[in-house]
Amino acid sequence: MTYARESAETLGLQALGWLVGNEDLLPVFMNATGASQDDLRSRAGDPVFLGAVLDFLMMDDAWVIRFCDDASLPYERLMEARAALPGGEQMNWT
Repeated sequence: MTYARESAETLGLQALGWLVGNEDLLPVFMNATGASQDDLRSRAGDPVFLGAVLDFLMMDDAWVIRFCDDASLPYERLMEARAALPGGEQMNWT
């Protein structure tokens, strides 16, 4: 499935909301990215920031599974959405 950018941003925002509600994982995200509470609010509409949220979640299969199970989404949906956001293009080295 190819994701439209608007749908990918919506999923990224949904992932951000899930992350903010996760008391154990949110501090890990903030420490790993250097994001502040203000960044979470002010950059929530930024496609680049939402791509970083998806990148973070995709670092661990357990996080992907937890988010997708909670959101009733297929596991590959994060990768599809990430590809539609800035910086998510697949590299072609040929």
